[in-house]
Amino acid sequence: MPTTHAFRGWRLAGPLAATALLLAACAPTTPGSPAAAPPSSAATAAPTSAVGGNSREVASLNPRVLYSHAGGLVLLDAVTGKTVSTEERAAFLRLSDAGDGRHVVVTDGDRFGVYDTGIQERPHGDHSHYYEYDAGLTPQEFPAPKAGHVVAHEGRTTLWADGTGEFTWFPSDRVADPGPLAKSMSAPDAHHGVALVLADDSILHTVGTTESRNTIRVVKDGTTLAETDQCPGIHGEATAKPTASGDVVLVGCTDGPVVFRDGAFHKVAAPTPYGRTGNSAGSPVSPIVLTDYKSEKDADFERPTRVALVDTLTDSLRLVELGSSYWFRSLARGPHGEALVLTYDGAIKVIDPTSGEVTDSIPTIEPWTEHEQWQHPGPSIKVAGHHAYVTDAANHTLVVVDLSAKKIERTIDLDHAPVEIAVTTGLALEEQSHEAAEHDEHAGHDHDDHQDAHDHD
Repeated sequence: MPTTHAFRGWRLAGPLAATALLLAACAPTTPGSPAAAPPSSAATAAPTSAVGGNSREVASLNPRVLYSHAGGLVLLDAVTGKTVSTEERAAFLRLSDAGDGRHVVVTDGDRFGVYDTGIQERPHGDHSHYYEYDAGLTPQEFPAPKAGHVVAHEGRTTLWADGTGEFTWFPSDRVADPGPLAKSMSAPDAHHGVALVLADDSILHTVGTTESRNTIRVVKDGTTLAETDQCPGIHGEATAKPTASGDVVLVGCTDGPVVFRDGAFHKVAAPTPYGRTGNSAGSPVSPIVLTDYKSEKDADFERPTRVALVDTLTDSLRLVELGSSYWFRSLARGPHGEALVLTYDGAIKVIDPTSGEVTDSIPTIEPWTEHEQWQHPGPSIKVAGHHAYVTDAANHTLVVVDLSAKKIERTIDLDHAPVEIAVTTGLALEEQSHEAAEHDEHAGHDHDDHQDAHDHD
């Protein structure tokens, strides 16, 4: 029998915590100077519950799919299709991979919650051990006025609050209980932004206001290492294959993206007067990032049929015509670095990122059209290993596609219209990235396991 939980009311830790949060948000912060966050502003933990307990070692793990709907959350076994656990919550809930292969960050208004999908793989030399736990929403919470982007990168997870410009980060494997390991920092002003911690412990974050945003900084120990103001309408990020000098990060803009590489920012020119790249999917083993592309500046609602492939080594952008439109939940990357786009005709378009050629079109779901209000249920695609997980919101189904065979492997009926999904395998993203990189060195081609942050128009 699946476990059913009444979705816990999101809690602050009382007047003292609320006061501490207010002081943390209002206190002056030196740009680029991170500080350990007070427990109330970085994380609020409730009494221990059964979720995450009942550890048992098992012979193997099946991936799990968590989906949100108008009435809460449902966790499924992605192979058997059986419901593992449910949570009741009438709200618009967004889902982001926490980075540890086990947990999902649940965004709900002014706070982030943490959902335990109950599976974990622990590599041990030349083999792994597999564990299952009781699944469900954990007591861990992160207060965040107008909770926004979530980024998991190189073993750290960063949460951004649009309402304050404050962001909090911690080791990904401590997402359910970061304690004093959680740290926070604030941009000068509140805005819809994003931040991530780089491998060298420097921090890339956006700077802006509620009226405009065009600046990105990289800071470390109170010092600004790099800065650009050439990114109007900043939105979204993705990481690409690092160079010998360190991380490579792409940030979307309305006139072509900006790339941070080799310690400096590089502008990528858009091929049209207006060229918005706001949603993207990158790979730790490929220098090319897949992004959406909108060229109608004054359109009330644009339905683009072209995507962009951005080469982060040459700072160049190639447009690819798909012949069918798509939306912000349509972008993903395959096991060999291929670019994947779920289009209105119900097919997954497979693009060679190097040549820009559409090499395959895999029929997957019924034809669909994007709702003009992005919060409404609609199709979504996520990739784990050699499988793509695609939701058909109109028909209440989850379709599992074998990307190697390029065909549907199974279809799972759902009890609700899914809004967003997250897929966990038990293996941390950092471990997945390292495995992909090792395979890439032997096979001589690109792979991808990076999960991008959630973006929207």
